[in-house]
Amino acid sequence: MRKQRHHRVLPGFGLTFGFTAVYISLLVLLPLSLLVLRTTSLSWSEFIKIVTAPQVVASYKLTLGASFLAAVINAVFGFIVAWSLVRYKFPCRRFIDAIVDLPFAMPTAVSGIALTAVCAPNGWVGSVASSFGVKIAYTQLGVLVALIFIGLPFVVRTLQPTLEDIDKEVEEAAESLGATRFQIFTRIILPSVLPSLATGFTLAFARAIGEYGSVVFISGNISYRTEITPLLIVAKLEAFDYAGATAVSVVLLCASFILMLIINSLQFYGRRFK
Repeated sequence: MRKQRHHRVLPGFGLTFGFTAVYISLLVLLPLSLLVLRTTSLSWSEFIKIVTAPQVVASYKLTLGASFLAAVINAVFGFIVAWSLVRYKFPCRRFIDAIVDLPFAMPTAVSGIALTAVCAPNGWVGSVASSFGVKIAYTQLGVLVALIFIGLPFVVRTLQPTLEDIDKEVEEAAESLGATRFQIFTRIILPSVLPSLATGFTLAFARAIGEYGSVVFISGNISYRTEITPLLIVAKLEAFDYAGATAVSVVLLCASFILMLIINSLQFYGRRFK
């Protein structure tokens, strides 16, 4: 009996894997390797001195702190938005669903200008906040607002497929057996969406760390107060301090790499325990 041959759309594993390896190496690994090698012109003491300078450390604290807080806020409200879009039918639902992707489509500079115009003391939101003694633009709060804006889609789009896959009959069965809404949420819904929620949180966190365009306008770029690390890197490049810019870039690269490892681990364990 002749074995049936399975015709593949693409060639064999060896050729496709080789093409993938070369493509990724040229576009990703080679530039990053050159970035790391550029720091070899610095001695270890010089490298440590640059990346631990007071101005640089202040930018780390703002960038990482605001990025983490923005990711936490997006995890909470992103879940609510995703839940509303998946579980309820209401007017303009598709329109709102499309608006969620707006930060993806807009150039970051446009986002920054729009947020600054709205949150400035004479803007719609800024004028209302000023009446309560709160200043948004050109403060650390403005940086947080910008990072929340660009990070929300990552959480919503990560959660939506998982929420759609949850069997409503399981929730109905639990409710018929006397489970409260809180018990249904904590014992059925939350365990199912937790890997996706953690992935969305990490993606939003990683995206916020490297954000530049939408933050640079609303932050005011005040040294030691509202200066983010990507802006500091650009400032060093403009001052022809290539060694300093490279050293600080390597620190952000390491932080991003660690976050990507966390994302892949969460996705792996999420698939494993499904």
